[in-house]
Order: sequence, then structure tokens, then C-alpha cells
Amino acid sequence: MDTYTGIKLTPNGLKVLQKRYLRKNEQGVVSETPDDLLRRVAKAIAAADLNYGKSFTDLDALEREFYEMITALDFLPNSPTLMNAGRRLGQLSACFVLPVGDSMESIFEAVKNAAMIHKSGGGTGFSFSSLRPKGDVVGSTKGISSGPVSFMAVFDTATEAVKQGGTRRGANMAILSVDHPDIIDFITCKSNSTKLNNFNISAALTTKFIEAVNSNSEYELINPRGGTGTGKLDAAYVFDLIVKHAWENGEPGIIFIDKMNESNPTPLVGRIDATNPCGEQPLLPFESCNLGSINLSNMAVRRDGGMTVDWDKLKAVTHKAVHFLDNVIDLNKYPLDKIEEMTKSNRKIGLGVMGWADMLIQLEIPYGSEKSLELAEQLMRYIRDEGRAASEGLALLRGTFPNYAGSVYDGNLKLRNATITTIAPTGTLSIIAGCSSGIEPLFAVSYVRTVMEGTKLIEVNPHFERIARERGFYTPELMEEIAHSHCLSDVKSVPADVAALFKTAHDISPEEHIRMQAAFQKYVDNAVSKTVNFRNSATIDDVKKVYMLASQLNCKGVTVYRDGSRDGQVLAVTPSGNAETGSGSRSCTSGSIQTVQAVQAAQSPQSLSNIKIVPKKRPRVIKGTTEATLTGCGNLYVTINEDENGMPFEVFNHIGKAGGCAASQSEAIGRLVSLALRCNISPDEIITQ
Repeated sequence: MDTYTGIKLTPNGLKVLQKRYLRKNEQGVVSETPDDLLRRVAKAIAAADLNYGKSFTDLDALEREFYEMITALDFLPNSPTLMNAGRRLGQLSACFVLPVGDSMESIFEAVKNAAMIHKSGGGTGFSFSSLRPKGDVVGSTKGISSGPVSFMAVFDTATEAVKQGGTRRGANMAILSVDHPDIIDFITCKSNSTKLNNFNISAALTTKFIEAVNSNSEYELINPRGGTGTGKLDAAYVFDLIVKHAWENGEPGIIFIDKMNESNPTPLVGRIDATNPCGEQPLLPFESCNLGSINLSNMAVRRDGGMTVDWDKLKAVTHKAVHFLDNVIDLNKYPLDKIEEMTKSNRKIGLGVMGWADMLIQLEIPYGSEKSLELAEQLMRYIRDEGRAASEGLALLRGTFPNYAGSVYDGNLKLRNATITTIAPTGTLSIIAGCSSGIEPLFAVSYVRTVMEGTKLIEVNPHFERIARERGFYTPELMEEIAHSHCLSDVKSVPADVAALFKTAHDISPEEHIRMQAAFQKYVDNAVSKTVNFRNSATIDDVKKVYMLASQLNCKGVTVYRDGSRDGQVLAVTPSGNAETGSGSRSCTSGSIQTVQAVQAAQSPQSLSNIKIVPKKRPRVIKGTTEATLTGCGNLYVTINEDENGMPFEVFNHIGKAGGCAASQSEAIGRLVSLALRCNISPDEIITQ
């Protein structure tokens, strides 16, 4: 491990910091160490105490407290704070929600504001539910509205053009109410994998809709322009359509919008209609939120010969983290005046956790067991209660949040912050901290994580290696076998109790995933980011059962992913060396996480020798059409032949006179396009290239 004064980093943690977080000079060369970064962050955030009567001597002590907390990797703030605190940009928030009103001016104002946020390093959430439906009359011009999905494409294009502070692509969440007349178009809008790739989408399900699904009845569609009914749909049909598309590619997710508003702390200020891109942070229009996560893997301690939760340390870190995040609100340089006004009026923070799976392993509690669910509730209730105690302490010194009067706390708790707890996915933060992400189970004991536009990081769980050495079954050959098998349940030489302790995402049932999410949600002010992983063989009905269970257990939203259901997933390579697309396999791969063997195959031409994509054979007779068009090099004749299903099968090009460069290049392009078509590559993908 690399040591920089007080911080100990894994090689992967150092790579992430160098790639994304450390300051670079004009030539793009890293110009600060990890220790410099953490000193910069601690110093900048501590400075907010000067606004509340603290002296410079007090400031030095607080800066040391913050520095020691983050260098110990006990707590880390969200990425924009690590990147920008103490620097000129100074934008420290990760989450924003922007309103999209039903006018051209409001729509393009939101596009402009989103671009400014993406440039500064934040992600944006939008509700498109207020836009009139497709085909509705536009009063000012008597024209016809193109509807919410059409305008989402405008936001998507703008996001593609903006690089987030030079570090990452922008991220968006699009939400549409289930009673909007365009809900069917919305549910199916990401069926084509080439569209809206800068958006996550979620359908906002109302309590009335869920009741209609359960009673197998119809529900009413409402035109947001005037609030009048436009007809009815069968609720079960719409719900099944959502489930089917989520089964196919993970989109759309769902949020239970009424449940989110039941825990809205300031209902007199406004209604919650949208969340941040990962769904864990419901926000009012123009609100932002600053997140941070406690590293639970550092909250376990050995006592009396066994491991237990260090409750005293957890309390101390919780109080310091709340103080830190409240300071962030004051130090933040907001991209819009309206965002600064709304954020400082409610002062929402989102303190969450990471390293949950690591803590369970240290305590020898299998993930998903009843004991793990009980501890999840106990732990999150403790963090919520201590977080509120810390916020009450700050309120005594600094005052309650300005919108406190009329809030759900009015006359009860005097808090500095309208919300305190959130559970975020902690993607890159968990790599820096060297722990498991969020409250997710281990994905595999050994795998490759793809981050930051294609950077591949090989990871081996340190707890497994430690236990294997302590128990005497560690061998280099075993580690090699695990890398090829991906799941410990497949490896006979691993003791059964160890295999049970290191259950991975696909060893845990979807119901156990949801019950874990619900256990944490019970004591979280905002929401919980959690992915329910399904094996490729999972059925549509399996997904449906999980959605209904999530509703019954009072979750605020659900995200599912079925292994192999997206085109972008890397091939899963079986122990025999054959490549499969994931159907029926136990590859333990999903989303942006890939197995070691699959990535090694992708990097080594020799290991791909057994992977062959064979074009479909050409029938003796095939039908098509020829179209002529005039170009600068003469007439171009394009013949497109179709297969028996009416799909493009091959392309022939003929341009100008035979023998010229243009003619040969045109013929070559036609041959390559034909080869791609005969290998079942989507015509849309070919057109994009």
C-alpha cells in the first residue's frame, strides 16, 4: 500500500485519485499528492466555522479533526467536494433537481442550467410530468406539442456536449408520472440502446396506481395542462410493460412518488417530483444536496476475542461528518442563485454508509441473513439518531434551517438540517476507501471494475485473502481458480462457512436484496441507492414480484439489473475458456463491473482464438431495392437486399466510373456494412459509426 503521511491507499485507490481528483497543471500533469488534496479539503471546509464566531485557533483544531477523519478513510464527502474544495471552481454538490415548466422558455432555461451544473461536476434530475402530452395544442402558435420524450432528447444532446469539469460525462434522471398521457412512450423510450444514453429514467408510481394494479382495474390519465382526464389505461398492463422493459435492460426504474412526499420535511415549501441521477436523493426544484459516507469497514473492532461494532467510534465520526457536511453548504459556490437560495433555506445533507458488506464479513454475519437485516436496522437507526443529535447541537449554535417553521419538525426537533441521512452508491469513493460500495453485497471475490471512461481496475477482496491465509487454505492455485470461477460457491476447496460468508450479488436472492434495502430505508430520511441483481435466467415475473415486495416494504424506489441484459456488458468467459453472452451462466457480472477473465480475454488476442462470430449464410436468391443519388463523384447507386424477415441483409454500392478510388472505397464500405448486417449488428449502430 502507498502511504502519504496519514493516508493509506490501495493501488486502485491511488489510480482513481490520480485520474480524477488530484489537481493538475496546465499541461495536465498531476501537481498535488493525495495528502495535499485531503489537507486542501479539510482546510477549506473548516473555514466555514469563522462565520459562527470561531477563532483561528479553533479553526486549526477543527481542520486537524477533519483531516484525520478523512485520511483514516473513516468518512469521505461526495466527489465534487473532494475535487473542488479549496479550488477556484468551488462547486461542492453532487445532486441537483431542476424544474421543467410547460413552455419553450422554461424548457430551454432548464437545458442551459443543466449544462452549467454538468460543467461544474454535478448531476441533475428532472420531472417532465408538467409538459403537455404529444399531439396537444400549443396555445401561442396553434401548433402541436411534441411531448416530454421528444424534449428529453434535447437535454440528452446538450449533456453529451458538456464534459463535467473536465472529469466525467454529465448524468441525468428523467421522471414521468404514471398518470401522464405519454407514459407508454416514456416506458419504451430506451428500448433502442443508442438513444438517451445520458439519462436514467424512472416512472413515478402513485399510491392510486399501485392500488389499481392490485385490484386489476383501470386508472385515469391526466393532462398536466389544465389537469383534465384524457382517458384510462389498464393499470396491470402498464405495470407489466414497466416490468418487461426493466427485465430487458434495467430501464425504467420505479419510484414511489407518494411515499417520497410522505417524508418530505418541508411540504409547505413545495412538492417532491424528482430525484438525483441515482435516485437516492429526492429534492425540491432548485435544491441541491451534499452527500458523504461513513466507512463501516473501519467501524468494526476486536474485543474479547471477537469482532463487534465500535459504537463509540461510529458516534464520533457521525457527529464530525454532520458538522463537515453542514459547513459544505456555506462554503459551496453554487452554479445558480436560485439553487443557493433553496439549498440554504433547507440545508439538506445526506450522510450515508459504505463498506457494509465488509463489516458483515468482519463480524462473520452472512449478507441477507436475518441477523444482517437486524443489524442494518440497528446501525442505521443509530446513525440517524446521532446525526439528528449532531444537527440539534449545530442548531443551538447556528440556528435552525430557515424553512424550519411549518416543517415536519416544527415544535418537535430543532434541527439545523431538513434531512440528514441518504445512502448513495459510492462508486469511486469506495475504491478510494478500499471498501465495498454502499450497502451492496460483494460483487465477486475477484473481478475487474471499469470506471472513468474505460479505466480497468483489478480487485481482490482483502478479507478473503486474509481469512484464507489464517485458515490455511490459501494457495496461488486457489486464487487462480477463484478468478476463473467468479463465485465461491463453485470452488470446492473453499470451506462452506467461508463461502457462505462471502456470498456475492448473484448468490443472494432478489427478495434478500429488497429486504436489505428496506431495512436501511426504515431509518433513512431521504432514499437508498441499491441495485437488485438478477441472474440472466430470471423471468419477467421474478422482476414483478420484487417490485411489489418493494412497495409492500415501504421502499422509495427500485433499480433492477438482469445479468447480460445490456449490449454494453463484456462477454462472460466460462472456466473452460469459451465465451458466452451470459445466458444461463453464473458469471457474477453486471453493469460496469466485469470479471477478471472476461477483461483478460478482451486484452489478449490469443485468448480470443476460440471466440468466433460467424456471418449468416447468403441464400441463392435474395430481393432488394436500388436507389440512385447524385454525389460530387457522379451517380451513387445503393442496393439494399433484405432477408426473409424484411431486415437489411447486405449492401452493394456503385459510384462513378469503375476503377477509381471513390469506387473502390465505396465498394469496401458496402462489403463491411454487409458483413456487419449478416452478423446481426443493429443497423442503427452501423449508421452511428
